[in-house]
Amino acid sequence: MIETILSPAPVLSQRREKSKRVVPMGKWAFFEGEIVPLEEAKIGIATHAFNYGTGCFGGIRAYWNDEHEQLYIFRAKKHFNRFLESCRLLNIQLPYTLDELIEITIQLLRRDEYRQNAYMRPLAYKATEDITPRLYDLEDEYAMFTRPQGNYIQLQVHAGTSSWRRVDDNSIPARGKITGAYINSSFARTEAHWNGYDEAIVLNQDGHVSEGSAENFFMIRQGKLITPSTHDNILEGVTRATVMELAKDELGLEVIERSIDRSELYLAEEAFFTGTGAQVAAILSVDHRPLGNGEIGPLTRQIQELYFRTVSGNNDRYLHWVTPVYTH
Repeated sequence: MIETILSPAPVLSQRREKSKRVVPMGKWAFFEGEIVPLEEAKIGIATHAFNYGTGCFGGIRAYWNDEHEQLYIFRAKKHFNRFLESCRLLNIQLPYTLDELIEITIQLLRRDEYRQNAYMRPLAYKATEDITPRLYDLEDEYAMFTRPQGNYIQLQVHAGTSSWRRVDDNSIPARGKITGAYINSSFARTEAHWNGYDEAIVLNQDGHVSEGSAENFFMIRQGKLITPSTHDNILEGVTRATVMELAKDELGLEVIERSIDRSELYLAEEAFFTGTGAQVAAILSVDHRPLGNGEIGPLTRQIQELYFRTVSGNNDRYLHWVTPVYTH
């Protein structure tokens, strides 16, 4: 009887076969101070960041220009400055300068010899294996992986207002890309998907428009470009800042940062999401209400085309925004 109790059942002694969704990835990662094969970049299940979301991340794109035979990283300095600000929110101190972080990125991209658009994910996290939730007296680590990247979401989407509210600055600061905070985004996007929408529009605690599940929001009313202010619990997006500058300087649009009511969404002539992943994605309808004629609007199309020309190194005025990966 004792032997029967102590002997593991055959089904428990075998490891379950895993069914994994295959997602294209780069072959290399930066992990614990060096470039290693991606499959070697692993953390333990007791790692603090895995248990409590005590990490932050960035999202950076590189665009392949076939005519130039060059891969361009878009706004690397601005992305890594924002990344280091997220680190400060979490009391993470890294031993790398901004220029060193950019150089690590270039070396990773060169290792995989990308000749297509790519996405880079820098991560800083509390690496100690410990179970006390805190942000002090813990080891900090840095890692990065890359992957080929097409459209994160389609460039024309239908959106629905989420029942989930955006996290508040005094709870989890949305201006930082804090890993644990993105369960809020996951709730919103999942609800949108289950409700038949492509993407969510999330309101803040005051009922004003904040952003998409993981994108900034813009609308056009009476020829003006309007976007929620930083007081509405938004991420201070790099693509958001880029679009605002392009719209003002290249298209002569008036850009206004202010709170937006939910009902105002339905009166917008045009609207779109922005983000490193989303790029510039036109919103065709909100809560089943078409915006304008229900198609991509003329100003949104202009902004979209201008953005893609700029990020791929084809806008001479903004060549200082792109960092070439390959030397010729």
